[in-house]
Amino acid sequence: MTLVRQEQYVVEFLSGVNMGQEYFINDQKLQNKVAELLPSQGGAGAGFDLSASTQIIPIVDLTESAEGSNVRQDLQTALSFDKITNQVVSNTTATIISNTGYFTLTGFCNIQTSTSAVRFVSFILNDGSTDKGLFTAGTQATTDVNTLIVPINTTIFLPAGHSCKVTSTAGTSFEGSSRQIADINGVLNEIS
Repeated sequence: MTLVRQEQYVVEFLSGVNMGQEYFINDQKLQNKVAELLPSQGGAGAGFDLSASTQIIPIVDLTESAEGSNVRQDLQTALSFDKITNQVVSNTTATIISNTGYFTLTGFCNIQTSTSAVRFVSFILNDGSTDKGLFTAGTQATTDVNTLIVPINTTIFLPAGHSCKVTSTAGTSFEGSSRQIADINGVLNEIS
């Protein structure tokens, strides 16, 4: 990259302050990349050079998309009466979430141990044709009959055509709730 140094002295009427130095950048690869990434600007455009400056210019984005959320980060995944969907799966396989976006899944697995069978609750992501295990809580057959309680608190992302399923064997269940915390583009769903 070739840099041609050009010092620019800007003298304001009263201050006489050096506002910065400007450098022109003559690099075809960089100019091609700018043209590729910024087509609406025509790249650098014909007859225009790329330049860099030592002057710091603050840029403030006042658009609505830059505002973000006014809710503290730790409160953005809070559960509320009108935003949760109750989920109970017992001795079956059920699709618990089929919408796109980011979801929090909270609850517990209740697993009764058995002397004759392996028992488990599995959380599964499905892409429309293939299942992929997210995690499984379970027990082996044992001589002691007990109850195992496993807390669940996770966040998942589902693109278009994907879903989240739960498989629960005999003597097990998942009880909890799901809440969409953001849409597929990451825009937060505010609590009302």
